[in-house]
Amino acid sequence: MSTTQSYIQENKQRFLDELFDILRIASISADPAYKQEVLDCADAVAKHLKAAGADNVEICETKGNPIVFGEKLIGENLPTVLVYGHYDVQPADPLELWTSDPFEPVVKKTDLHPDGAIFARGSADDKGQFFMHVKAFEAMMKTNSLPCNVKFIIEGEEEVGSASLADFLEENKEKLSCDVILISDTHIYSNEQPTVTTGLRGLSYVEVEVEGPNRDLHSGLYGGAVPNPINVLSKMIGELIDEKGHITIDGFYDNVVVVSDEDRKEMNKLKDDPEAYKKSIGLNDIQGEEGYTTLERASIRPTLDANGIWGGYTGEGAKTVIPSKAFAKISMRLVPNQTPEEITEKFTKCFEKIAPKSVKVKVTPHHGGMPYVLESNTKEFLAAKKAMEKAFGKEVLPYRSGGSIPITSLFEKVLGAKSVLMGFGLDTDAIHSPNEHYGLYNYYKGIESIPYFFEFYAQGN
Repeated sequence: MSTTQSYIQENKQRFLDELFDILRIASISADPAYKQEVLDCADAVAKHLKAAGADNVEICETKGNPIVFGEKLIGENLPTVLVYGHYDVQPADPLELWTSDPFEPVVKKTDLHPDGAIFARGSADDKGQFFMHVKAFEAMMKTNSLPCNVKFIIEGEEEVGSASLADFLEENKEKLSCDVILISDTHIYSNEQPTVTTGLRGLSYVEVEVEGPNRDLHSGLYGGAVPNPINVLSKMIGELIDEKGHITIDGFYDNVVVVSDEDRKEMNKLKDDPEAYKKSIGLNDIQGEEGYTTLERASIRPTLDANGIWGGYTGEGAKTVIPSKAFAKISMRLVPNQTPEEITEKFTKCFEKIAPKSVKVKVTPHHGGMPYVLESNTKEFLAAKKAMEKAFGKEVLPYRSGGSIPITSLFEKVLGAKSVLMGFGLDTDAIHSPNEHYGLYNYYKGIESIPYFFEFYAQGN
């Protein structure tokens, strides 16, 4: 393995240059105008997999964007690691807030990244992170040190819900059969305190509509005598959470798994700095469910948040109307034993129940995903922990993330394998936002850690 690590050190600049080539491709899956760029990126990923030493590399057509597959099978009796990532990216808007071209990557130094960070759309989510696996695989191939079979699926629809992935998995179960799935699409707690993500929250996402009068009304002639859908909707949303941060939907917490005091104590070993947390997002104070720390609120507890609200006149100047309708998008993050179907149904019943008789309401479910937990005593977790400790030279702790990656539960259901979420970004990397970036330190630590994971996983810890 020392030879593999030497190869990585000797090729760091090339690994960076090749990542830059991938980052220059504007593979925005949400905008059909970038369809050709999406196809170009899939082609580039396939070429890099072939160059790294993968066999049977193919660009698999789907109903949506293609999935890139490749593999290296070296022994029937060896374990198989399936590496998952995505080459599609979020739109770069608003462009005027970027300090450099989002699709012309540059390295800039920051307070958190004194060695420099790669500024570009997709640098951390997820091109920089999946490309670590390609380069780590190349290093193992070039030094004849690959200890496991490996398969790759790099998709192009993650940022729009992975609509084609479920069918692809079902249709290719044998082709994708594996013992573990390795994913780098999450972050560590900090460079000083590296972590392996052991939990993700699920998601229930809905859109609500409140309808009042049959047309927009003059607020002078009708104000005070008729229901205003914006006012009604705002009040209804406010009723969904009480003054203690508790969600008021009937039965919302019925199936919530209560995390043990021992596990809570373990997760709170991470150094929580409330002042730094507030400063990083420009707040004077924080809030949330009573009885839980900030770390716990953002990981092991369910939530409800309005993501957008609109209605009436929002253009320049004034237009004094009582709108006919008002709308909002609402997301609920879920924890183990909650399902999106259950929570969406309970939300709908509650929303209809608290609506005044003067309005009509409608709830439209959008999408959802199941929570995911990887126990910290499994061989998968322990291999990741030991690998990162070897590369970082520091203790690695388990970490529950508040985000959602619905494909983890899908992988387990279809392929019967657990996913290891061995991400290397930071939560300050501005993914989905202007000036997304990924630390050079993190990029290279990822490439260094991955071969160790293969080594320790093959050994069975």
